[in-house]
Amino acid sequence: MRHVRIARVGALGVLLGVVIGFAVGIILSLSNGLTFSQDSTPTTPLPTLAPPPANALELFDAQENAVASIYEQAGPSVMHITSLSQVTDFFRGVVPQEGTGSGFVYDTQGHIVTNNHVIAGAQQISVVLADGTVLSAKVTGADEYYDLAVIQVDATKLNAAPLPLGDETSLRVGQYVLAIGNPFGLDRTLTTGIISALGRTVDSDSGSVIGNAIQTDAAINPGNSGGPLLNVRGQVIGVNAAIQSTSGGSVGIGFAVPISTVKRVVPDLIATGHFSHPSLGLQVAELGYEVNPPSSGPQHGLLIVQIDANGPADQAGLQAARTRHNFFQTVYSGGDIITAIDGQELNTRDDLSLYLEDHTTAGDTVTLTINRGGKRQDVKVTVGQS
Repeated sequence: MRHVRIARVGALGVLLGVVIGFAVGIILSLSNGLTFSQDSTPTTPLPTLAPPPANALELFDAQENAVASIYEQAGPSVMHITSLSQVTDFFRGVVPQEGTGSGFVYDTQGHIVTNNHVIAGAQQISVVLADGTVLSAKVTGADEYYDLAVIQVDATKLNAAPLPLGDETSLRVGQYVLAIGNPFGLDRTLTTGIISALGRTVDSDSGSVIGNAIQTDAAINPGNSGGPLLNVRGQVIGVNAAIQSTSGGSVGIGFAVPISTVKRVVPDLIATGHFSHPSLGLQVAELGYEVNPPSSGPQHGLLIVQIDANGPADQAGLQAARTRHNFFQTVYSGGDIITAIDGQELNTRDDLSLYLEDHTTAGDTVTLTINRGGKRQDVKVTVGQS
């Protein structure tokens, strides 16, 4: 059992001292014929507080029972995942490094969903069950872009039921949510909160991009990664993945991969080990951030800097900029500037990739609005995959 040291404050002693001091003051005031009013006018009695509604306690009890019931049912299906990898230390050479995270049971075949960054680079992965049983696991599939991964354990030894998946169309800001995970290694910790925002785009330090992310104020800390975000019906609506914090701990801004992405990506990870992303076969640079906009022409958009040979962009006749190196600076000249896709304005690389991910699959045709030599034109491109 893990022991946690808690700083205790002598609240009882402080309260007792306040009460005694207050009583002594009243006695002294009465003995001197004084009142608490600043003049001789009798003080107005304080209004009596209205009693709580008759069913108030019943409502609180119902809420507590609902939360406790969800935890009791879902808690055993949340796994504590530990990973062991080898890293190079400047002084000690190659040394083992242990990581920790969370995951949840996805199906009856022993598949467990977690974050890619929880198991990335691991040579050994272990899963700790609610009863303390430790099972070895292997990676079934992983996707760095969405920061999702699936690992598998021996289903005959997994005494836990799959968690039901929620409906992405019913999510709304203000909705009550619960997070279960293993922050700082504290197994199956429950925190609660609400959905603070929807549709966030989150860029992680590992390079993953969470599109349409769920933002929540439910406390999420290191070790919660990969654990489920649940609605009040005990259904998974997201996979906790990241926080925004200057301290490294929870400040009430956490993010989860939405269930819509989980439903789209996880089945492919189980079936093939990877998820095929839609691609146009090109690389771009952002105007105004990575590349100076042209003196005459669009001030926003994406400059094409590289095109894959025989890829979708190449077959559509798009043109990449010419490059030359001036000391430590890369100078671009010419090249098509993409300003919109299917009429939707593009400003950043994420704008383009998220549109492709959310609205297209391989074989679809999209219309790119480009600027070539100061002239605007539309080009149709057949989406490929990567």
